[in-house]
Amino acid sequence: MRLRKATALILLAALPACSQASGTARDNEAEAQVRAQPEARGRATAEATAEAKVNGLLGIKESPSCEVTAKLIPSCGAWWGIAPEIFTGLPPDKALERAETRMGRTADVLHVYHRGKELFPNSREVGLARDPDDPRLLLINWKPSFDHTWAAIADGALDKGIDRLADHIRKTFPERFFLTVHHEPEDDVRPNPGSGMTAADYAAMYRHVVQRLRERGVKNAVTVMTYMGAPNWASQSWFEQLYPGDDVVDWVAMDPYADARVRDFDGLVNKTRKDYPRWPGFYRWMQWRFPGKPIMIAEWGVFSSGRKRAFFESVRAQVTRYPQIKALVYFDSPHAPRGDTRFDTDPAAAHAFTALAEDPHFSATRVPRP
Repeated sequence: MRLRKATALILLAALPACSQASGTARDNEAEAQVRAQPEARGRATAEATAEAKVNGLLGIKESPSCEVTAKLIPSCGAWWGIAPEIFTGLPPDKALERAETRMGRTADVLHVYHRGKELFPNSREVGLARDPDDPRLLLINWKPSFDHTWAAIADGALDKGIDRLADHIRKTFPERFFLTVHHEPEDDVRPNPGSGMTAADYAAMYRHVVQRLRERGVKNAVTVMTYMGAPNWASQSWFEQLYPGDDVVDWVAMDPYADARVRDFDGLVNKTRKDYPRWPGFYRWMQWRFPGKPIMIAEWGVFSSGRKRAFFESVRAQVTRYPQIKALVYFDSPHAPRGDTRFDTDPAAAHAFTALAEDPHFSATRVPRP
């Protein structure tokens, strides 16, 4: 019995935490124990093969392997992703190569941006997704038009272009990928009737684009509705009208950034403001509004260089408290609209970010091979 208990303890330290979207306190407690004992975790990893043999002799069953659902939800932990070196002019393959070298691991999710008539994924993106050694999931962020209103798109103004894109995807990339359509729509809303850019117009546009793609054979796009994650917009009277409907949205996402008012990961995903006292925070709202859907942090970044180390450490300490978050995708840019979000602006920040990227929570489930 003493040997059985010792083996079980070693396994507890070695196995990454498997947190379902519904999550339990027991799961969080177990992962907290693992996180608090890095030395034991390291020894256990080295002894994993030997312990598996002992387990077989003792009749101890292995934990079920972590899997990926049809909607690209990892059954254990969360995906680790990045939008690499944005606004530098580098093509995605070069930008990703540099970013992965800087952070010390391969990304699970590559966030790329397309607009208008561009066909996606392009050849560089396909190559990265199909890397034989390190396959990646694509998160494709598409704004269909800057010249047409949402109402016009919903009425069919871009149908020929949507059909052309659908034909390209069918012939080029049958693998599953994430697709978000016109992310962060809140600050583009013009609420006056007839503007063509009301919240209801956005929902109609999103529905039309997704349904048109599906009707033309694109069955592999896992759709993401991406909000800004800001209390001022979420408190608008029209905010709830943005949502296109459960039948066309597979994941919900937010794009929060840490400025001087945001001290830690909880403050990032649950931003509140005194001037909007009724807003509970985005993660809390998403839990209430979308209890059955996975949540993605589709963009996040830290502006203040001097605070990056402490902030990244807070993410590592707190992320398992949010089991519905199934993907965390960093926005890495020296020229982000509000500052420099590069994760390695100083050695301490770089070290903390690498430790976060290498945390077992973000390697529990493997990216499926094409």
